[in-house]
Amino acid sequence: MRLKRLGILLVSLLIAQVFLNYSSLINAHAEQKTPDIFIGIDVAYENLTEIKKLIDKVSSYTNLFIIGCTGITQDLIRNATSDRIIGENLTKLEEICQYAYDKGMSFMIYRDLPYFSNRTWPENARTRWGDKFLGFYFLDEIGGRQLDRAENWTTVTQADNYTHASSRFVENVSMYMDWYLSFHSSRDFRLFTSDYALYWFDYKSGYDALLAQFGWNYSRQLNIALCRGAAAVQNKDWGVMITWTYTEPPYIESGEELYKDLILAYENNAEYIAVFDSNENYTQGILKEEHLDALKQFWQYVQDNPRKGDEIGDRVAYVLPKDYGYGFRGPNDKIWGLWEADTLSYNLSVSVNSLLEEYETKLDIIYENGFEPNSTYGYNRLISWNSTSPSSSPSPSQQPTSPLTMDCAYAMAAGVATTAVVAAVVLKKRRQNYVGAHVSS
Repeated sequence: MRLKRLGILLVSLLIAQVFLNYSSLINAHAEQKTPDIFIGIDVAYENLTEIKKLIDKVSSYTNLFIIGCTGITQDLIRNATSDRIIGENLTKLEEICQYAYDKGMSFMIYRDLPYFSNRTWPENARTRWGDKFLGFYFLDEIGGRQLDRAENWTTVTQADNYTHASSRFVENVSMYMDWYLSFHSSRDFRLFTSDYALYWFDYKSGYDALLAQFGWNYSRQLNIALCRGAAAVQNKDWGVMITWTYTEPPYIESGEELYKDLILAYENNAEYIAVFDSNENYTQGILKEEHLDALKQFWQYVQDNPRKGDEIGDRVAYVLPKDYGYGFRGPNDKIWGLWEADTLSYNLSVSVNSLLEEYETKLDIIYENGFEPNSTYGYNRLISWNSTSPSSSPSPSQQPTSPLTMDCAYAMAAGVATTAVVAAVVLKKRRQNYVGAHVSS
């Protein structure tokens, strides 16, 4: 009898152990479903029906949604007679936020106007949706627009020298951020944006996280080096925004190329990865099944290939001269959008190209601004621009000592070209969609 009872007990324990192991596997799978990275889509059109359909499709293999159309996030109410803005109707915004929240997604909201008609709306949103509400995607491409002197979007129109341009840029952007947050009952909200240049100075202005843009005909690894380096030294977050490759349909790269870009961002330890989804007129999305399939495949890749820790000690940093706001889009790019390229621009371009070839994913690019004496910031090695460039010091009046032919210059610095289209075409007046704004009498 005792042997029989013992046998029953052993069988029971065996069954319990199998059940526990099975439960552990289920729990492990459930935990694996949410990676330690935000992956998603930035939607910049207004059609709520289509947006909800998209959320339904991608919520099982993304965890980030950027509500990027001002027709939703800034649904303005205007006076019919004076055309004066008298408030906002936030119904559409709340509807989409709740829809994404119900699907378990984190989200951020694009804004470029400072006020909410309801001053407590942001605080109420955080109470309502908790940490799923990540913060505000505030303004767009501030550094790039400065370089390209974009109409109505240039932060600094004149300056005495590079240091003056740098301080004015940081002060002006910081001031606008403060003004924006002053319209909220709480100023404790994270601010995001994406850009394609001057990341260092965006961070100094107060942004918590930047998304370096992948798109057009530019060097992905260069923009990673610039953005990741600025984030590392200034203790900020960073990520990638995959945007247009073409100025006309299909706008975005193929699904196969998208997958490669997603992997590249992930392997470089991006904390946020988003894909921009809107056509030129902001009326509909551009992502096809091949792009959604790429996102789905990438989601599985992330689960199957957990990242190792981001060890800054495994990387080297190239240190640029203080306040030198050069665009790195080839030897003829502007400095702060205010000065023409000079000898130093050319030499830095060649140096960066050479270092990218040597160190590849292990290279960051930082600035001398605010440098701590004798500090390496944790990098394995710092390489000063003085050690790679024959130019002694940057100066706004500095000019090339001898003319460079276009063919020669591009042959030497083509590897660091970031954007290959005219600024007037590139600049997306993205998000500026007030078609759906209500008019009130």
